[in-house]
Amino acid sequence: MSDLPKRVVFHEEGPREGFQIERQQFSAKDRAELVDALAASGLEQVQVGSFVSPKAIPTMADTRDVFAAINPRSGTRYTALWLNENGYRRAADAPNITLDGKILLYTTEPFSQRNNGCSVEEMRRRQSDWVDLYVGDGVVYEQAYVLTAFGCNFQGEVPLSDVVESADYALQLARDRSLPLPRIVLADTVGRANPEEIKRRIGAIRDLEPNAPIGLHLHDTRGMGAANLYAALEMGVDMFDSSIAGLGGCPYAKHANTHGAGNICTEDMVLMCSEMGIETGIDLPALIEAALMAERIIGRPLAGKLMHTGLATN
Repeated sequence: MSDLPKRVVFHEEGPREGFQIERQQFSAKDRAELVDALAASGLEQVQVGSFVSPKAIPTMADTRDVFAAINPRSGTRYTALWLNENGYRRAADAPNITLDGKILLYTTEPFSQRNNGCSVEEMRRRQSDWVDLYVGDGVVYEQAYVLTAFGCNFQGEVPLSDVVESADYALQLARDRSLPLPRIVLADTVGRANPEEIKRRIGAIRDLEPNAPIGLHLHDTRGMGAANLYAALEMGVDMFDSSIAGLGGCPYAKHANTHGAGNICTEDMVLMCSEMGIETGIDLPALIEAALMAERIIGRPLAGKLMHTGLATN
């Protein structure tokens, strides 16, 4: 039985995840123009960049300059990623930003060590402090990311019980503070998911807490991104992270720098929803133009399909 949502929201991550793995630096001006084009298509949220160590991710060193250069559009949230309190403080100081209160939980030790330099348990303790920080600053604790929720390229299989335990921890942080339940975002960080595991793990979170909203962060590393999104739609999921033109990839994933192995492609997935009668609120021709802009900035053919084939005219 399917339970397709009537409307789906896409959180665009191309300006951050798409550019973070590139070997060259792109100007803040070009990236800000891409952000403006994405917002003009009707996207409700665009992740502009990240406030992380410039030594680790040098392409994000000028994220504040990108925020300063955008022309904010009413109805669009401009967000960022941070991995520690220092990054959060830098984000809070950026112009034009919307601080979306999120936490990051790891399911495997090796990925936690490589991505954040600490153990799974230490990261959990830090996330508890983050929630208190958000509450003190008047920022809504709205999302909890469970990373490598479908498998890890260092550890391999990730038991379903570890995913459920991480989600339960995130939900308990809200309950302990009498806060609304956050959205649980299951992240296929290294592209290991398949449609059946998508359904199985979404179902397990629903069994854990039927009232918790669910989102997905999907990668197309092995060509299953669209199938995984469709499986999630059948389970009623209505929020997805995606990336214009299929840009992106985790810097610590084996296939991160393989062209065409990025995140699910925003315009292709919007087309899928549109043809299934699911509303997105996005102007698809404008989104295609943004994808072509991304391709011009990057300077090589990108992985998106619709941007190259165009919309059917009859």
